[in-house]
Amino acid sequence: MTSPLPNISGLADLAGHYDAVLSDVWGVVHNGVAAFPSAVDALVQYRKAGGKVVFITNAPRPSGPLIEMLDDLGVTRDAYDAIVSSGDATRVMIGKYTGRAIHHVGPPTEDDALYEGFDVRRTSADKAEAVVVTDLDTDEDTPEMYRQRAKLWLDRKLPMICANPDRVVEHGDKIIYCGGALGDLYAAMGGMVLMAGKPYRPIYQEAFRLAEVAAGKPLEKSRVLAIGDSVRTDATGAAQFGLDLLFVTGSIHAAELDAFGKPDPQAIVDLVAPSGASMAGFLPRLSW
Repeated sequence: MTSPLPNISGLADLAGHYDAVLSDVWGVVHNGVAAFPSAVDALVQYRKAGGKVVFITNAPRPSGPLIEMLDDLGVTRDAYDAIVSSGDATRVMIGKYTGRAIHHVGPPTEDDALYEGFDVRRTSADKAEAVVVTDLDTDEDTPEMYRQRAKLWLDRKLPMICANPDRVVEHGDKIIYCGGALGDLYAAMGGMVLMAGKPYRPIYQEAFRLAEVAAGKPLEKSRVLAIGDSVRTDATGAAQFGLDLLFVTGSIHAAELDAFGKPDPQAIVDLVAPSGASMAGFLPRLSW
């Protein structure tokens, strides 16, 4: 039977068709513990061949601290030209609360950079004017554990600013919940949830702008490739912005797709289809 997707062995098979890539980071370039060497090498080789790489990530921190984190994980700086994060986009939303009180949900100090330069007071939920969610408080938490707290937010009609739209992410050999899962819970309860990262247009517009800056010329969307591992964020975002997608199957969807065994291309097509994304191909891990 003919495969419903192009048969590719690595990014090299596609490189000549695209002047730039907008690549997801967590799940594609690293797993939260260490870089994927083949992915880093692929992006380095792509840039050596003349392509430009912009990292587009739902990390709930500004891009400055993320660069240092990538250094620590082994993602070399010659693998990318620029980076834009959900944290960058979220700071615009938080800035509207300068001089006012917000309630923070997530690691207590890890996301401090999100508030730098803003006169924003972090308080308990009963005194806040908004809830800012970066992630769940610990990696072991589940969204359902927050239902009682969310009832208070809802009773007070607090808007939720969700700095990380991802529902789950690969962390080492585990899958853990992210801020987006809590956003889903609050929305289902009737709360107002504001998100600025993938799959929403603002973060793609900024990433595309940075790619054009790196290229030193205007780019055609048909010549820009999105790379990602999430249907909800990466595939949907690529589709809505009009970019082809290289889908990485070996992360959060690895088990259901048998990514490292005998994956069924039709099953991959069926999984991604609701997003409307146009797939240029798939790989279990990004490689050259």
